[in-house]
Amino acid sequence: MESDLAELSSVATQIDELAERIVAVAAKHQGGDRDDIAVRLFEVERSLYGAGRNLASAVRSYR
Repeated sequence: MESDLAELSSVATQIDELAERIVAVAAKHQGGDRDDIAVRLFEVERSLYGAGRNLASAVRSYR
């Protein structure tokens, strides 16, 4: 079970890092000619953070 928690903790970190990277790209397009890309990328960010919250909830259930 500890190995599962370590694995899930690593995945949670990766989700946070991916969300940050997505935001960085979205910010470049926000307010520009391709604002539509920014909107979609911010939706991806919200989905990733939602996945992170669900993952954190699952991890708490392990304990």
